[in-house]
Amino acid sequence: MENIRNFSIIAHIDHGKSTLADRFLQLTGVVGDHEFHEQMLDTMDIERERGITIKSQTVALPYRSGNGKDYVLNLIDTPGHADFSYEVSRALVSCEGALLVIDACQGIQAQTLANFYMAFEQDLHVIPVINKIDLPSADVDRVKAQIEKDLGLDSDSAVAISAKEGTGISELLEAIVAEIPPPKGDANAPLKALIFDSHWDPYRGTIVHVRIFDGEVKPSDMIRLWSTGATYKVEETGVFRMQRQPRKLLKAGEVGYVIAGIKTVRDTRIGDTMTLDSRRCAKPLAGFKHVKPVVFSSFYPISSEDYDELAEALEKLQLNDASLTFEKDHSVALGHGFRCGFLGLLHLEVVQERLEREFGLSLVLTAPSVQYLLVLRDGSEVMIDNPAKYPDPMTIRETREPIIRASIILPEQYLGNVISLCLERRGVQKNMNYMDSTRVELIFDLPLAEVLFDFYDRLKSVSKGYASFDYDFLEYRSTQLAKVDILVAGEKVDALSMLVHRDRAQQRARRACERLKKEIPRQLFKVPIQGAIGGKIISRETISPLRKDVTAKCYGGDITRKKKLLEKQKEGKKRMKQVGSVSIPQSAFLAVLKADDEE
Repeated sequence: MENIRNFSIIAHIDHGKSTLADRFLQLTGVVGDHEFHEQMLDTMDIERERGITIKSQTVALPYRSGNGKDYVLNLIDTPGHADFSYEVSRALVSCEGALLVIDACQGIQAQTLANFYMAFEQDLHVIPVINKIDLPSADVDRVKAQIEKDLGLDSDSAVAISAKEGTGISELLEAIVAEIPPPKGDANAPLKALIFDSHWDPYRGTIVHVRIFDGEVKPSDMIRLWSTGATYKVEETGVFRMQRQPRKLLKAGEVGYVIAGIKTVRDTRIGDTMTLDSRRCAKPLAGFKHVKPVVFSSFYPISSEDYDELAEALEKLQLNDASLTFEKDHSVALGHGFRCGFLGLLHLEVVQERLEREFGLSLVLTAPSVQYLLVLRDGSEVMIDNPAKYPDPMTIRETREPIIRASIILPEQYLGNVISLCLERRGVQKNMNYMDSTRVELIFDLPLAEVLFDFYDRLKSVSKGYASFDYDFLEYRSTQLAKVDILVAGEKVDALSMLVHRDRAQQRARRACERLKKEIPRQLFKVPIQGAIGGKIISRETISPLRKDVTAKCYGGDITRKKKLLEKQKEGKKRMKQVGSVSIPQSAFLAVLKADDEE
């Protein structure tokens, strides 16, 4: 174990985490120059395009130190977005140390702080790494001062590098070997292993990523998963290079994989403890929890013939992504679809893009919504995420909505704009800290429903891109909730119903009506579009009818001839209105949902 180092790279989005991992792979010879490409550990197209890590990877790096010793450096990569913070915390538990990458131009940002505290809580040895020193606007001294003041770390231990140019990477590898402690553990104790990730292989089933704390595991062992009590027979154990490398056994201190004929990724839960069925460990590792989705949206195929393909595609995605949940859903307007649950808005976007790209599906999404807690008059509590399942308001005693605690770090000159934005989104300011002469940290309690719609984009635009944002779920708090229905020609369109705060209901209903008026083609009769809460109409737009000029053939004569023809037309319109129905085009649904995004 003396020659093993387990470490993670943590950073704010876009501070150069994936580029640094690329340099490690090249310098340790895991990847040759002929097979190298940028962002080696980001395997999905979406990850490369957006420059974010969504699915974390693990790789064992062989390294010969300057002192002549051979080491194995286990790099456990972490996802880079607040949506996936639980996965980051489990990856950190598997390590003894972490590299905290900080951009030499941007300095310490919200996620840098959040990730540092997470590593600090796990008692990891943190090595600050100042990246992008090759840029003309890099200010290493300023960042070193921030490391001292904000993180309380010794800035002399910070390693200045340029991951892009490869500067300082060798010094960083030496620092990992010298400063990060080797793993501890008893190879003779009962097996205690942490599942920190898993992925799906079409030929072998679920491949479980584990860190062994005590004991050892080898093929033919019967393993037991603590949270489910399920038992499996181990088929193969090994370590990760860029491909899997089988080993005869994995023992305490090592990081690797276990294949045991597990059918789906859902059977393995991130953070769970793996032990031997015949010789169990005394208690599981702390910190395990079930990850619950927080954002919900219904997916409908544009063509109803694609329903089976959508079902198959979601099942395939779920094999690799256990946090995605879905159940059947039906809408009168859009037909059959699925109600899906996600960890956050980025997770939703990623799933939508993957369905459209990898499976060639065209989809309509309903407006994303959060889960509300309803306390009914009989004292029972229900969780509601779908407007269609909202009960009669007379049966509800109280509604509660999820609240998050947001940490926003920004330059002082944008303070007014950002506070105004948060207050506009029903935020409550909790704290304001001056981190230095130019940067401020704002702590706000915000309703999660208000953050869903374009909050991140608005934050970036009012702060010229300098504000950074991180959040944690706080609690459910009492709120005034209303279900807004949209009626077209008196008919309720269920797919456009939304759950909103009562103060926002009129504004959102008006916007939906305006959008629909532009998109629905004119009929031969007048079509009212209304937004309603229960029986009360709160907004209205009217599509004027197409009109045939029935009096064109009357050249002269008595006015009563014209009146007679107009009355006849009026009667016809009235009859038509009673039997006529309005078909709403697909573009109208998309326009209304887009209106929510562009609030």
